[in-house]
Parts: sequence; structure tokens; C-alpha cells
Amino acid sequence: MKRLVDELPDVDVHTVDLTSSGDDPATLGDMYEDAAQIAAAVAAIDGPVVVCAHSYGGIPVTQALSGASNVKRIVYLAAFMLDVGESMLSSVGGTPAAWWKINSTDGEKYVEALDPVEIFYGDVDPDLAQEAVSQLGYTSYSANVQKQTEVAWKTIPSTYVICEADNAFPPFAQDLFAQRAGRIHRMNTSHSPFLSQPAALAQFLRDELASADVR
Repeated sequence: MKRLVDELPDVDVHTVDLTSSGDDPATLGDMYEDAAQIAAAVAAIDGPVVVCAHSYGGIPVTQALSGASNVKRIVYLAAFMLDVGESMLSSVGGTPAAWWKINSTDGEKYVEALDPVEIFYGDVDPDLAQEAVSQLGYTSYSANVQKQTEVAWKTIPSTYVICEADNAFPPFAQDLFAQRAGRIHRMNTSHSPFLSQPAALAQFLRDELASADVR
């Protein structure tokens, strides 16, 4: 994400570390905790906001921002854009992806990615991809099965970015979610355009900020 932030030196960028991901499986939070953290971070920003949600992050963002009056647009970047009653797992047919390795400690399940370079970083410089892999943590299994109860995109304008060379989240599935968005944008990238095409993604986000009149 730092490469993308570096491309936006004049933009007030805020990032949120989600509780559902980390190095210690025993301390992982869940989707609702992630949503509470996002809601607090957005509420603390003085002024209008455009929120960019990537991958799983679309779920807690959708949960968190219903009724957030300072959010002018949500950008779903190869992200899950769920409706009430859906979970990540239910939205893809209920079967975990082949690249999920599901582990358990003291009865609590957690997930790690198999072959993350191929899955997440297929078009990223190899050295940069290895650096990104070294920063990956485990993910809470419960966050992937908890149901959406709030839906921000029904009241907040949204844009969906389809990553057309994505090995983690098939583009045809992204296309289906994108139909829920007000606008659709396409990038010929893997699941991680903030690493492979940070300048192009930054320019797109600048355009989204301008269209929402956020400076």
C-alpha cells in the first residue's frame, strides 16, 4: 500500500489495519470488529471522505459506513460488495477457495494463503512480491462467514474496479458484484494494482476524489 500512498503526496490518506488479520491466530478479531474500527476511523476525519476498500475489506466497509454522512463515495477495488444476509463464503457458493489453507488453534479456525505470489501478485515485480508475502498474516475464518447486516452502498454512491487478471477473485465474479455499483472501471492487473500499477490506480482515485468534490 505504501507505493500507492507515495503516489498521492498531496492527498490526506488514512489507512486502517483490520483486526481480522495478523501474525497471531489467537488474537484475530472478526468482521464486526473490523467494521467498528473502520467506522471510528472515518468518523474521526474532519471533512468529506472517499473510501477505497480492497478485497475482503469491502465487507466491513459496507457494514461500517451505512449512515456515514461524511462519506461521499466508496470505491470497491476487486472487493466483495455484499447485500444483507450474505457473507463472503456464501456469496461464492459456500466452498472455500482452493488456495485457502484452513488451520485451527483451540477450536478457532484461521486461514492462510497457499502460493500467495501467484494468487495475489501475479504481475508484481518478483522482489516486491516476495516483500509483500513476508508481510501477509493469518485471517480469521469467522470474518469470512459472518453475515452482512448493514449495506452502505445502497445510500452512498459507489464505483467498482474490476481487476481483469486477478487470480484470487475471478473477474467474472467481480463483474457480478460490479452491477451493484453506480460506476465500473477496469484495470488489466492482478489482485494487487496498488503494487503493480500504483501510478495508474492513484490517478484513478484522484479522478474519483474530484468527481466527489473531495480535496
